Amino acid sequence: MNVSLYYNARRATPPTEAEAAAVARVVAAHAASFPYDDEESPYAYDSRADRPEEIFAGSTKMPLDPGRLLPVIAHVLDSVTEVRRALPGAEWHVHLDDGDVPWDETEGYVLPGMRDADLIAELAAAHGTDG
Repeated sequence: MNVSLYYNARRATPPTEAEAAAVARVVAAHAASFPYDDEESPYAYDSRADRPEEIFAGSTKMPLDPGRLLPVIAHVLDSVTEVRRALPGAEWHVHLDDGDVPWDETEGYVLPGMRDADLIAELAAAHGTDG
């Protein structure tokens, strides 16, 4: 069974040129620094004419390998955090399948344990992966 992280932002006004450029830089930088070549990296959907208020949307399929899950979640949530900060005034919805991911003004989008090095190492060792 696959689990995906979904993210979207809505706002009455479209992104400015500066905002669109900032988002493009964030998306490109995070795609280039994604930790695993053989996993799905953050993916931004193309704009849809039938949803002009949706100024950003995308998804990422999470790895099935538990040893890779937390590094991928952290990377994607860091990406979405930077995009959110580049698009002020938008209403965001970020969720891992049916569960919402909370927003923290200081830390951005985070889930408990996603940066816990010991937990990441334990999952990788238990499942024989490189974490």
